[in-house]
Amino acid sequence: MHFLRTQLLQELVSVQHQQASYTNCLINTKEGGDEITVDGTIKLCEDLNVDPEDVVLLSVAYELKSPRVGEWNKKGWVDGWRRLGCDTIDSMQTSLPNLRSKLGNDPKYFQKVYNHTFDFARSEGQRSLATETALAFWDLLIPHGLEGGALAHIRSRDGDDDVDMSEEGWKKEYTQWWFDFLTEKGGKGVSKDTWAMFLEFVRTIDSKFEKYEIEAAWPSTIDDFVQWAKIRISSEAA
Repeated sequence: MHFLRTQLLQELVSVQHQQASYTNCLINTKEGGDEITVDGTIKLCEDLNVDPEDVVLLSVAYELKSPRVGEWNKKGWVDGWRRLGCDTIDSMQTSLPNLRSKLGNDPKYFQKVYNHTFDFARSEGQRSLATETALAFWDLLIPHGLEGGALAHIRSRDGDDDVDMSEEGWKKEYTQWWFDFLTEKGGKGVSKDTWAMFLEFVRTIDSKFEKYEIEAAWPSTIDDFVQWAKIRISSEAA
């Protein structure tokens, strides 16, 4: 999953000069166009001192409106960094911890980045994500959201509208269960509906999958996973 990398120019006399040089770099990166592509973005990761597989780059992709992995257009690039208040390499570096933290602890922001990631990761012309690709991006996003609280469990309410405070939610190991299930199941890929609904599923499902409503409008893949998970829980308890 090598995404995000681009050539930056050497130290410049002023911020305005540097920003203009970025624009020129973008225009010249792809002959006849105004995009940075995969080859160019390798250098950006090096200059920002960030691992190409760091989850924060999904936030950057969202903020800069990257259309897909390793591609950036001039308008998204310039407007995105401007919105973040970044006009130097140093300020870009400084923004990364803040974006990483926000992605981990802000549920609404996490959902925006999560939703953008589907289109960002999808191959051009394809309606679904290859399963292997979906697993790779879930492996970045889900643990980060669980650890930071963005995916904190939303407890169910009973008939009197009281919250069950004893209810536990999605366990860390269930993410690997989901991966195991999809790998065993096979199939052509992950639909946009399954990708979107899985986020709500992780936030609301109880730890024993007992309160799952199969009559609700969940994707059939999630229906099948719940049955699979219940069987696994029973077998491990035996």
